[in-house]
Amino acid sequence: MSKTAKNIRPALPRRRSQVAAVKKLHWRLGGRAVPEKDLLAREEPLEIRVRGRSVAVTMRTPGHDRELAAGFLLTERVVLRRKDLIEIATCTASQEPQNTLDVFLAPGVTVDFARLTRHVFAASGCGLCGKASIESVKQHFPPVSSKLCLPARELLQLPGRMRQAQKTFSSTGGLHAAAIFNAKGKLLVLREDVGRHNAVDKVLGQGFLRDALPYGSHILLVSGRASFEILQKSLAAGIPIICAVSAPSSLAVDFARASGQTLVGFLRDESLNVYTHPERIRF
Repeated sequence: MSKTAKNIRPALPRRRSQVAAVKKLHWRLGGRAVPEKDLLAREEPLEIRVRGRSVAVTMRTPGHDRELAAGFLLTERVVLRRKDLIEIATCTASQEPQNTLDVFLAPGVTVDFARLTRHVFAASGCGLCGKASIESVKQHFPPVSSKLCLPARELLQLPGRMRQAQKTFSSTGGLHAAAIFNAKGKLLVLREDVGRHNAVDKVLGQGFLRDALPYGSHILLVSGRASFEILQKSLAAGIPIICAVSAPSSLAVDFARASGQTLVGFLRDESLNVYTHPERIRF
């Protein structure tokens, strides 16, 4: 392990539950309303500060917050290499330290705070909310160059493997998931969150903190649709194949085509759609 990696604190204080218990009235046609308990996905704000300055507040599901911060900073091009990031710590000076992180960068890392593309608030459902302009979201990462090629039949197995690992979704039914698989279809990491972009930031941040990027021979699978920002984030990690169980947007397809990424949508049951760079899929 590098000296830089040793400087990162292994964990934040006391891992918090991703689930909240609430009371509800359940009613079915022909019956009466019955009081019951329900489990819901927890949603709370997370503020990310860089060198003491707030750069983002996103609504997220608590858990793996350091990974979320690292993934966010990677995809926003604040950090490009593992050694750029010295430490991510709870901000004890905050009124809500459990929901605030301080990021400490290496002395040589220059931060253009005016260029940072998120304002102080972003909704959990949309990583682009608060973007200053459409041009500001077009980050600059090199196109993917990868010889990865997988059988279509193997891709069909991935959603089931992801679903089996979604423990919190099984309890609440209310979380998105993002998962990284290797070239053999092995699940390497899965993260859940109320926001699709947060889940992606978490899996990418996990790889970044382990100094495992780029993911040039890996697959990213998301549980919902494939948006432009998810394609952009995956490009920051060099991922050649991005799969979604639902539909892609037209801008996601355009972006994937230009960036050399293979985009697969409606990956479910016994079929899939390949929208860009089909040479990586064997039928």
